[in-house]
Amino acid sequence: MTNVIQLTRPSRINPQEARLGALLSCFAEHRRYGDDVFWLKENAEILNILECTGIAPGEAALETYAPFYESVEKRLRFFPQYYRFFLSMALDLEDLGMPGSEGEKLVQWARDQDLAGAELSDLQRMEARRMMARRGSASKATDAALDVRARRFMARSETFTLPNKKAAYELTHLVFYLSDYGRRDPELDADAKRSLHFAGLLAFIEQNADLLSEICISMRYAGETPPVLWTEWLKRETAVFSVTDGADVGVQDDYHEFLVCNWHQAVTGDTAFAKGFVNDRMRFDRSPARAMPMREMSQAMFDLDTARSGDWMTMRLHMEDALSPEAMTVLDQAETSSRHFEAFFHGFARAAPAAHVH
Repeated sequence: MTNVIQLTRPSRINPQEARLGALLSCFAEHRRYGDDVFWLKENAEILNILECTGIAPGEAALETYAPFYESVEKRLRFFPQYYRFFLSMALDLEDLGMPGSEGEKLVQWARDQDLAGAELSDLQRMEARRMMARRGSASKATDAALDVRARRFMARSETFTLPNKKAAYELTHLVFYLSDYGRRDPELDADAKRSLHFAGLLAFIEQNADLLSEICISMRYAGETPPVLWTEWLKRETAVFSVTDGADVGVQDDYHEFLVCNWHQAVTGDTAFAKGFVNDRMRFDRSPARAMPMREMSQAMFDLDTARSGDWMTMRLHMEDALSPEAMTVLDQAETSSRHFEAFFHGFARAAPAAHVH
C-alpha cells in the first residue's frame, strides 16, 4: 500500500503582502479619488511609511497604483502646486519596486520649473531638497542658510514647553528630512534633543498618540532612546485601533494616527499593520477611552494667576487639588517618564520672574 502525501502549494502572496495589498487598495481605490488633494495626501503618507521602514508590499500590491504612475507626469504638469505629493509618491513607488524611471524625469522638470522657489516655508523647501536629492538633483531654492535657520528653530526649547502642535510637527519633520528618515545622523545638538523631550512630554500629557509617535520616531532617528513609558503606551494604543469596512463608512477618521502609530511600531522592530484588512473602503478609529488632562492642567495653572510658580514640587500639591484623578495619573506618569520634566514644567508654568530688588 502506498501512502500519498498531498502537498499544499504555498500562496505566492504571504500574509504581510496580503494585508498590505488590501490596505493600499483601500487608500488607492476606495476612500477617495485621484483628483482629490486628500487622496494625494493619504496615499503619499502610507507609501512614505512603507518606503522609509523597508516594508515591502510586493509587486501585486503596487499594481493598484499603475494608473496613477502612468499618468503622473501629465498630472504634475497640470497640477504643479502639488508637486511634492507627486514626487513623493512616484519616488516611493519606484523604491518599493514599481518598474520605471518617471521619478527622475519629474525631479528634473520640477527643478527646471523651480517649483520649490514658490515655497515660503523652510520646512517645505527642505522637503523638496530631500526629494530632489533622491534622484541626484538639487533644488534651485536651497540656500546656504536653510539648515542654520532650521537648527535655530529646533534649538529654541522653550517653544516646545507650550501646546503648539504646528511647531511640534515641524520639529519632527525637520528631523525626518535632516536624517533622511533615519538613514543618517541628523547631528542634533543638546538643545534640539531637549526640544524633542519637551514636545514629547506635551504630547504624552495630551494623550496625543499621533504626535507622540512622530516624536519617538524622531528621537530614534537622532540617536535618542524614547522613554519606555511613552513607547509602551503607544504600543497599547496601536493595538486597540478599530478598523471598520463597508461601502458607506465615513472617512473623517483617525487614519493618520493609525498610520504613524504603526510606523512607530515598525521603527521599534515590532510588527506593523497587523489588523485584518479587506479590499474595500475602511475607516480607522482610535480608542475613545483616554484621559485628557491638558485642558484641566492649563485651567488650573491659569486660575493660580500670580501664585503660579515654575517650581514643579511647589505646584504639584496645587495640581493634586485641582485635577481629576485620571488627569493626575497621566501627569504622574509624565513626571516619571522623562528626566526633563521639571525643566519642561518651568516653561509650561509661564510664571512671572521674581522682581529684582534695587
